[in-house]
Amino acid sequence: MFAHQRKRVQLLFAIADAALTIAAFELAYHARIGLSLGLVFFLPRKIHILLLIFCALVWVALGSLQRIYQYLDSSSPRRISAFTLRQCVFGTVLVILFAYVLRPYPPISRSFVAFFFFFDLILLIGFRLKARPIIGAFQREFGSPYHLVLVGGYDKTSSLARTLCEGSPFRIEVIARLSEEECPGKLPNLLAERVVDEVIFDVDSSRLAALEEVFLQCDEEGVRTRVAVDFFPHVNSEISLDRVGNAPLLTFSAAPLDDLRLLLKRFFDIVVAAAALIVLSPLILIVIALIKLTSPGPVIYSQSRCGLNGRKFTMYKFRSMVANADELKARLNHLSEREVAFKISRDPRVTPVGRWIRKFSIDEIPQLWNVLRGDMSIVGPRPPLVDEVERYERWQKRRLRMRPGLTCLWAVCGRDHIDFNSWMRMDISYIENWSLQLDWSIILRTIPHVLAGKGAH
Repeated sequence: MFAHQRKRVQLLFAIADAALTIAAFELAYHARIGLSLGLVFFLPRKIHILLLIFCALVWVALGSLQRIYQYLDSSSPRRISAFTLRQCVFGTVLVILFAYVLRPYPPISRSFVAFFFFFDLILLIGFRLKARPIIGAFQREFGSPYHLVLVGGYDKTSSLARTLCEGSPFRIEVIARLSEEECPGKLPNLLAERVVDEVIFDVDSSRLAALEEVFLQCDEEGVRTRVAVDFFPHVNSEISLDRVGNAPLLTFSAAPLDDLRLLLKRFFDIVVAAAALIVLSPLILIVIALIKLTSPGPVIYSQSRCGLNGRKFTMYKFRSMVANADELKARLNHLSEREVAFKISRDPRVTPVGRWIRKFSIDEIPQLWNVLRGDMSIVGPRPPLVDEVERYERWQKRRLRMRPGLTCLWAVCGRDHIDFNSWMRMDISYIENWSLQLDWSIILRTIPHVLAGKGAH
């Protein structure tokens, strides 16, 4: 559906979330009061209202942050159910934490929380699975149809008309299909005689200049126009239109451009990195002492790496190899198990302490400083060496379009046991499907892998 229609649908989903969550809360509350249990449970009026408002706001916020509302009208039932389950789990946990802060008396009943989670999950899934027919029925009953004029070849406009009508729950009527030759003569009459909400041009890029007068007329009359973009039919990037000053710019973005969510990701990086450095400070001191006592050379190893969009930065690690490891690398190139990224399972340059700290990824702790500096993120593709990037194939360079991280999909799906091309595809998949929820999922999956020392050499 069109962007302005999608925004209306997203607003409807958000309002429905708030209303259904409040309904689930009340159902759970009255169900718990009706139970003949030993402990009496009730909520004081102020606490009751505060919790209702908190639940409504949290559910809408979680839906927005996880971008649930953008996909509900087009997702499969399985994906909708998974979205809803995660939203209800996170929301219920936040409600429990909020109730703990409020400390109501009597305390929140566990059976009430269970009822609330169950009712909310059922109501939201039920509504979302029926949302598309509900929206369509509402629009057919109360909304007027959306009138379009399509300009272009017969085959192109026929295909576009089917796509538009099938891809939207709103009523769409194509009132005319005009060829490029007919457009200058017939479109003015259509605009004067018929209701026209939009004109969509599906023509070759070379023909757009010849239709300039038609665009100007639509602009003067305030009729919205669109151009079907087929100049680059095989690109996988997200397409948007920006404007800088008076210059309109058609943008093809291969990486996330949502500034708000990226800002939240950066804020999360700073908080987690700072907290981790404080919490891990005793371990850091122990590792420093062990490296100093068991191997001559500096404690910290620094290396030039490629970051966001190929920017070079200095990455820090605890030294896990002998001091002259870089000089010895040339002699060991023939033993590398990968063509591009240098890797040896039992690298002879690794010290005994180094082997231990590498197994549990303790050598990566100094990169928390890189996260604080903004060179890296907590989650993102691992930063490659400069000489590795020079040997990348063209498609592999796409992994540089997001800030590198401490952990990534590769780290939780086998790490060093995965071949190089699969590793690259995982990083690209992460970029194309990035969300804050995906970051959390990777972090939660990374923790047990690191503690168990799985997949590292």
